[in-house]
Amino acid sequence: MNTIKAGVFLLGLILLGLPLPSLASSKITDFKARPPVHVLGAPAAFPKGLSPDQVKGVYHLPKTGGHGTIAIIVAYDDPTIENDLNVFSRAFNLPTCTYQNNCLEKHPMGENLSSNKNWSLETSLDVEWAHAIAPRAKILLIESKTSGGNNLLGAIDYARSRRDVVAVSMSWGGAEFPSEVNLDSQFQSSSGATFFASSGDNGAGVSWPSVSSNVVSVGGTSLGFSLNGNFLKEMAWSGSGGGVSKYEKEPTYQLSYNIPRSNSMRSIPDVSYNADPASGFSVYRSVPHSLQSTKNWYVIGGTSAGAPQWAAIKSLGLSASNEKFYTDKAADNNASYFRDITSGTNGDCTYYCQARKHYDYVTGLGSPQTISF
Repeated sequence: MNTIKAGVFLLGLILLGLPLPSLASSKITDFKARPPVHVLGAPAAFPKGLSPDQVKGVYHLPKTGGHGTIAIIVAYDDPTIENDLNVFSRAFNLPTCTYQNNCLEKHPMGENLSSNKNWSLETSLDVEWAHAIAPRAKILLIESKTSGGNNLLGAIDYARSRRDVVAVSMSWGGAEFPSEVNLDSQFQSSSGATFFASSGDNGAGVSWPSVSSNVVSVGGTSLGFSLNGNFLKEMAWSGSGGGVSKYEKEPTYQLSYNIPRSNSMRSIPDVSYNADPASGFSVYRSVPHSLQSTKNWYVIGGTSAGAPQWAAIKSLGLSASNEKFYTDKAADNNASYFRDITSGTNGDCTYYCQARKHYDYVTGLGSPQTISF
């Protein structure tokens, strides 16, 4: 973004009444995001992972719907995303989503962005499954110039400046840093968009931006099915990130819920979603000039799958937020909002690594059972 464009962009934030970027921390310049995406097996010529209908059945989601725009923030360029999305859509009888029909918009945060294999795979997962869960919503793909902290903050600022955006998906994360608390205001928008981020895929541990008090942290579960494909159970996934922040104070919505052993600090995750590659999602990803171009279907897992799908749930019901999640979980009819995940672990740290009734540091409040919170 050149100097003139940057000045116009900052002026736009002022006119919208949004906080200006806070880049005072030297640590954010050292931050580098990783996409928590995991591939199961080799690519195939046909879908082998979960289908949208299977996932909607597990989480009681509607066949169609969606309002407003879902912003998906990634790093680097994905030159084939429109084609890949529409191959995916045809395979699962989803509405066509293209640049021309204004269902898909790509906004690079610079000119001549390079591509990256891992990030392109992440982009395909995020875009395809946001569209699968909320087929009538618009997808805004925002491509950061790199995976560095300052560039990603620029992409976040663009997302929050758009009045049509109802949800923002960030399927990436990195290590906490002391001045992260100064950046909490980055995850707010005048339009009331909800920000979702993956909690991480290395088991117990805390990552940013998932740990921000203004972000919904999405942990991971594992789904079990019978031989004939019927859903049987959901338990904690061993890779799900979770724990207690070193720097973020406990937000009001968690204080009111009274999370055990939080020590008055921010706890993650808030909610959860299928993330186990063994029960992974079907994703189409073409690779230009590949000698194996006929085998472009992948089975993918990771908490990166949950962030865009929770963002799509916000688009469906326009009500998903941490403030409502914790109130709903405390209600007498909490099972109508969440499936409480009560088994499984993500490490050997005893209490903090074990799924249990109510809130836990592996799966949070649980997985979705509705679109209305």
